[in-house]
Amino acid sequence: MGLIVQKFGGTSVGSPERIMNVATRVIEEKNRGNNVVVVVSAMGKTTDQLVSLAQEISKQPSKREMDMLLTTGEQITISLLAMALHTKGYDAVSFTGWQAGIETEPVFGNARILNIDTNRVNKELEEGKIVVVAGFQGSTIDGEIVTLGRGGSDTTAVALAAALKADKCDIYTDVTGVFTTDPRYIKDARKLSSISYDEMLELANLGAGVLHPRAVEFAKNYQVPLEVRSSMEKESGTIIEEEGRMEENLVVRGVAFEDEITKVTVLGLSNTLKSLSTIFTTLAKHHINVDIIIQSTTNKNTTDVSFSIQSQDIKDTLQVFVDHKEVLQYENIQFEEDLAKVSIVGSGMVSNPGVAATMFEVLAANDIEVKMVSTSEIKVSTVVEEKNMLKAVEALHQAFELARTAVKQ
Repeated sequence: MGLIVQKFGGTSVGSPERIMNVATRVIEEKNRGNNVVVVVSAMGKTTDQLVSLAQEISKQPSKREMDMLLTTGEQITISLLAMALHTKGYDAVSFTGWQAGIETEPVFGNARILNIDTNRVNKELEEGKIVVVAGFQGSTIDGEIVTLGRGGSDTTAVALAAALKADKCDIYTDVTGVFTTDPRYIKDARKLSSISYDEMLELANLGAGVLHPRAVEFAKNYQVPLEVRSSMEKESGTIIEEEGRMEENLVVRGVAFEDEITKVTVLGLSNTLKSLSTIFTTLAKHHINVDIIIQSTTNKNTTDVSFSIQSQDIKDTLQVFVDHKEVLQYENIQFEEDLAKVSIVGSGMVSNPGVAATMFEVLAANDIEVKMVSTSEIKVSTVVEEKNMLKAVEALHQAFELARTAVKQ
């Protein structure tokens, strides 16, 4: 008997009919002789509705109370799915994140999982029950209820799979796998049969919404076999493994994109060894994620630095600089909004020089200005105007011949 962890997203459980469909998929796995742990998200747009409800009460609600509110969404789903399994004659029990033993750091709204006490889940599995766990949530050592941030249900599922030493973790979603780019926007996008942990981690960090980056990190660190597949269609998905099988020897495996990016430029910084570390340490302490960083020295005494952030963080970022101006010692701050990040990813880029040059040639040929650049061994990211985002994605997808990628069943 094996152990399978399944995760179903909000679309998959968006209605009573879909919850019954999920119950059927869970039972199919159970009938194969496996123990099953199911992680679910809140139904459909429930989380958005809860956020809107909070906004009607307070324009700046407490982060603690927001977590208390938002975790109720998944609690609705777990109970309904357990009921659905009961009606089909299967013994099931639902657990909130804290009941399932998920311990997190004390950060409201974006906590990381520190530890999972699997005793209670294992006890129920030993009794033959299907265990249904609320994704996106956990509790601190002091008993505070917290959420794991965007995509946290993916992280819950993979972390549970790692802690339980599961044989596999299946991520069920509204797409049939991982595509060369988002098929909702680029009609020629094709499904990949497999992709490496490193490539998937880059794509996830760069805006591909099919998996949360922390989930991929857990899968890589604990070597959890992972498959992204459709909750609606019964077909094979995309296997995420240590080394993805090269499909048609593609140098670039995918194009990722993310809108609502803001470029922040800090002018007149003291040109000392500690000036940059002070800035980014201060931002990190306020839980502001910084992405692409560019430094330019203006003279011997001062330097400028630009970095990109998510647009939702601009207000908090500017406040940090106002509150810490004496420590940070800068002259002025500028920011540019309505930007987007477009990236190419592929492990084949390591041994194929000239990929970045091709990318810039394609963007220039399409009159797309590049405002920032960041590279690693397996990716090149550019910041462009948001209005040019999809134009850039389509041009790059075509230039690197990703449309001819065929999934191998």
